[in-house]
Amino acid sequence: MALRKFDYFKKFCQFATKSVSNFSIWKRCLNLRFYRMKNQLFLAVILIIGLFGFIHSPSSKPKLLFDGKTFKGWEGDTTTTWRIENGMLVGGSLVKTVPNNDFLCTTKSYDNFILKLKIKLIGTQGFINSGVQFRSKRLSNPAFEMTGYQADWGNNYWASLYDESRRNKTIAKPDSAQVLKWLKINDWNDYEVKAEKNRIRLYLNGKQTVDYTELDQTIPQSGLIGLQIHGGGKAQVAFKDVFIVEL
Repeated sequence: MALRKFDYFKKFCQFATKSVSNFSIWKRCLNLRFYRMKNQLFLAVILIIGLFGFIHSPSSKPKLLFDGKTFKGWEGDTTTTWRIENGMLVGGSLVKTVPNNDFLCTTKSYDNFILKLKIKLIGTQGFINSGVQFRSKRLSNPAFEMTGYQADWGNNYWASLYDESRRNKTIAKPDSAQVLKWLKINDWNDYEVKAEKNRIRLYLNGKQTVDYTELDQTIPQSGLIGLQIHGGGKAQVAFKDVFIVEL
């Protein structure tokens, strides 16, 4: 009788051990399945976010604004003031005094962007100055003027931020001594404008010259881009390799 009880107990222990083992295996299977489901869900979320970003985010590829041959995408006085020479946009004259400010403008408006170009300004007499308008618009009186931000270019204004025909003043500028160390006078320079929301940064030959935050919420944060030749001097400006990246 005692031996039979011992056999029952032995079988019970074997069953219990087997059941516990089976339970552990079953638990591991559930954990593995849950882990796989969790990974699949995570991957699905990442895929959806990636597709959404791809569909809705703007292109980050640089776009050439000037094709080097035509005024396609630009408008302005292309009869007297602006011309195309050797793949460059050229404005002004070294022979005759430029009578007034003049701008060659894009036909499209831009808000957040990185604009990169090469600029060369030379002159022999009078006020020698140029610049790049952005987030700007043309005025009707006088029709040759623009209003908006200007990445200024010229003596005492190199790589500074001017508010053209609006506040009519320099609103941010670099150290005058430092900027002359970076500048190549009467030669080609790399000029960059980064406009992102209410923050504007300017770069001269890769060196930051301006970091400005606009606090006036009434100031438009989108508009045309315009290349300027300033009036009042025998001056000529040339632009080439004009690229934009919309942010």
